[in-house]
Amino acid sequence: MYNVLPGRDELNTTSSRVHGRVALVRPEVEISNISLTFDVINYTNDTIGNPKCVFWDFTLYDGLGGWSDDGCSLVYFENETVSCNCNHTTSFSILMSPNSPRSLILDYITYIGVGISMACLVICLIIEAIIWRKIRNNSTSYLRHVSIINIALSLLIANIWFIIGAAISDADKKNPPACTAATFFIHFFYLALFFWMLASALLLLYRTLSVFDGGLSKLTMLIIGFALGYGAPLIIAVITIASTAPSNEYIRENTICWLNWDQSKALLAFVIPALMIVAINLIILIVVLYKILRRRVGGNASQTGEKHVLYVIARSLAVLTPFFGLTWGLGIGTMVSPQNFGIHVAFAFFNSLQGFFILVFGTLLDRTVWSAMNIRALTSQGRTASTSGGTSSSGLSNLFRKMRINR
Repeated sequence: MYNVLPGRDELNTTSSRVHGRVALVRPEVEISNISLTFDVINYTNDTIGNPKCVFWDFTLYDGLGGWSDDGCSLVYFENETVSCNCNHTTSFSILMSPNSPRSLILDYITYIGVGISMACLVICLIIEAIIWRKIRNNSTSYLRHVSIINIALSLLIANIWFIIGAAISDADKKNPPACTAATFFIHFFYLALFFWMLASALLLLYRTLSVFDGGLSKLTMLIIGFALGYGAPLIIAVITIASTAPSNEYIRENTICWLNWDQSKALLAFVIPALMIVAINLIILIVVLYKILRRRVGGNASQTGEKHVLYVIARSLAVLTPFFGLTWGLGIGTMVSPQNFGIHVAFAFFNSLQGFFILVFGTLLDRTVWSAMNIRALTSQGRTASTSGGTSSSGLSNLFRKMRINR
């Protein structure tokens, strides 16, 4: 096999040799983790050191092919026996596609993107905490920022559990109970993200249609928001795990920490609610835009308060479109065409950067946020100036006292 599958490297040299049998594995189902044990065959009677576990990658070196150790690791090398374990880390592509391809490109996009996303979400929550007291006076602004906080928090926790689930999936020793727990929390918090977006859209629709004072109180809206944002996902997640876990059909085969598809179709418990919310939000977007344009034409948007509400609605709906229309539209594409690698890459890219979009469109592009930040900065400067002034006055008083004593 040395002449057929040489141990070439990037310079097309053959310093490495194959010292063992070559195993050809053609599974009928997708395998994400495999362990193989080989007996070392020393063809040259030379001392063999630094063994590597590799697989033949036909795409390397401009199509010539070569041995690659990406995703493969050496478990042990003892008594002329080598044990290898090959796997790949988990990318966001598995969230929608039951047959997502294994690729280091997807893995890098996912983990770099999720790191940026989590950092942006933390910044978003810090900003919201700073301006919290300044936005409580206006009811619409208050409820909107409650939604933004819970959207950011749900996505942040979901990303953390996604990383935990990926670590459990890629571990050498599988732990199905831990994988089941990780899948439950990933499912719950991703659904919470969707339902909080739905609660935000329904709030904006209500404020658009209800132009008069009165109606639902702030407390009532908060109760409805939390019941919808966390209650509905909890019910769906609990029903899913209760109906599939007893038959071992909750998570995917080979202990991949995500909802099963082949046996129980548990993935539908995530896909159906997500796509329904996407459709509802698009309908709400159309209705709200129609109302805004109609009021502008009719000249009914002259009052300052109503203009502010329309402004908040427009900014918030700008968040719904990229998040759900583009990102999860690509997710549908991965299900329809699971072999299209470009769709998987695009879905992983946009899905991993959702936290960045929340920070920009949900927080930084809101004029209320900058106003509250400026007010807080001016207040801090005023306190500093007052303190400095008090110190200077005290210093002058002491100086006059000393002058009297000298006299």
